Amino acid sequence: MSAERRTRLGRDERRTQLVALGVLFLVDRPLEELSIDELARRAGVSRALVFHYFGSRQGMHAEVVATARDSLLFATEPRPELAPEERLRDTLARIVQFVREHRGTFYSLVRGVASGDQTVRAVIDESRERNAQRLIEVFVELGAPDTALLRVALRSWVAFAEEVLVELALGTEMPDADIVAFLEASVGAVVGAVDAR
Repeated sequence: MSAERRTRLGRDERRTQLVALGVLFLVDRPLEELSIDELARRAGVSRALVFHYFGSRQGMHAEVVATARDSLLFATEPRPELAPEERLRDTLARIVQFVREHRGTFYSLVRGVASGDQTVRAVIDESRERNAQRLIEVFVELGAPDTALLRVALRSWVAFAEEVLVELALGTEMPDADIVAFLEASVGAVVGAVDAR
């Protein structure tokens, strides 16, 4: 990229470009390999410019992970016009599809919680909380009482589902429909265990 091209981008456009390149990096490489030097090289800009936008490697990671998280949440937004059970199945199917199509991004998101950086972990935890809230809304609509135990159970199930997706959607050729059916049955069993109390 030439210096002339760099001067055409405004501040917001440059930040957007850098974040997009960071998310693209996650397609086939883990987050921990994304350095300021690597992002600068991919953007054709100086290391100092990348540092100017993000302040640190951790700041860059946090912004890239937040954008990846937002992509996942947007792509899997529940369709409110569907009945609760159908909405759950549809959302799970779109999550599996997202994982298959954005393997590196998803892997970096769920494994990013192992990062020593509190900001990155907070971004990932927020994603888990939002996914759990989506589930809570479905099951409350189906008649489950909105209790502390239901919330804990569904937050825990989200972490379980991430592991299932890593192992099955990323690690095998299992058909999507089978993964969705397993996830749907397992979340139903978790809610059933809560109801049994």
